[in-house]
Amino acid sequence: QVQLVESGGGLVQAGGSLRLSCAASGRTFRGRVMGWFRQAPGKDRDFVAAITGSGGSTSYADSVKGRFIISRDNADLPVYLQMDSLKPDDTAVYYCAARKYASSTGRDVDDYDYWGQGTQVTVSS
Repeated sequence: QVQLVESGGGLVQAGGSLRLSCAASGRTFRGRVMGWFRQAPGKDRDFVAAITGSGGSTSYADSVKGRFIISRDNADLPVYLQMDSLKPDDTAVYYCAARKYASSTGRDVDDYDYWGQGTQVTVSS
């Protein structure tokens, strides 16, 4: 069974940092565009960041630009999301996703066809 598995979530105070990881089992996602999304209670699942297959290009939501960094090694998984200067508004379940075959980063949920189960990030004020 193909799975994406997120880890690294937790409870942190405002201003703190967390590093999320996304690993794969059951198949390789080498060369695939990978993304991070998040969903707060009662809200839609929103784009956070994405990285191209080579790791050479990234994109970020305006709300996290300058605070979060997405990265990967050797065009493969794991994919990481380094989150610094966390705010209470960053509280959400964070999901890793693999994009349908395309070379550019995508920002829509429908651009992605494999999803992890999510990891909870809670930022206290």
